[in-house]
Amino acid sequence: MTFRRLQIPESLHTHVRVAGAEAWLRDLPALVADFERAWSITVGRTLEGGHEAFVAEATMDDGTPAVLKILVPRADELRHEITALRLADGEGCAQLYHAAEGAGAMLIERLGRMLSELDMTLEQRLVIMCDAAARVWRPAPNSDLQTGAAKGRWLVDFIARTWEEAGRPCSEGAVAYAIGCAERRIAAHDDERAVLVHGDVHRWNTLEASDPTERARWLAGRTGLDATAAWEWGAVERVSSGLVCHVMEMQLEARQFLEAAEYVTTVGAP
Repeated sequence: MTFRRLQIPESLHTHVRVAGAEAWLRDLPALVADFERAWSITVGRTLEGGHEAFVAEATMDDGTPAVLKILVPRADELRHEITALRLADGEGCAQLYHAAEGAGAMLIERLGRMLSELDMTLEQRLVIMCDAAARVWRPAPNSDLQTGAAKGRWLVDFIARTWEEAGRPCSEGAVAYAIGCAERRIAAHDDERAVLVHGDVHRWNTLEASDPTERARWLAGRTGLDATAAWEWGAVERVSSGLVCHVMEMQLEARQFLEAAEYVTTVGAP
């Protein structure tokens, strides 16, 4: 059987190579065709920007626009996004129409333009991101998702190991500060207060403020949370995201994240 040729973004090619998932990429056209039949959809153009999954426009048989997303295989992590979307049920995130956990595939609501494409000030964008993220928050007991403490422990191991494997692309001080922040967040975790959260609310850009801790305080005030927690999770994610980009050969983004990590190390939490 002959399948149509899919357009694969270069960033996805890189991730596939790093993950050793070439067989998945080879079988992807057949997998897309399987979901077209199973979910009665027509798959259109590939969407750019992501590197964790193949993402393409789709149209349901009743004309509803949707998005087909098939994740690069990552063992247990395949089901986490599906679980989170089911729990959120369209509040603050895209609605989940169909899912196949074994294949890491989802058919989700097609939304509009990215926030970075809109003519808005940074302050306006922060308000939108905070409000959208807060809509997702809800208790999620027995969901089998990572707790904040478990995520912190994973990040400590990932940062320490990847920093060495990647040839130490940022200072030891930045890594030590990030790990210290993660360890404090692990210690502060409370199952009774824990809620479902989106773990990657951001936009690809370099942000600058006259007072670097002001944004953490603003986020805390806007969301009713702790400014130090917001700052320290941000410090950890700057290092871990920078290392991910470095490994993925996204050197511009890696440099931006790691330069920000070096900066927050010198400033300290609010």
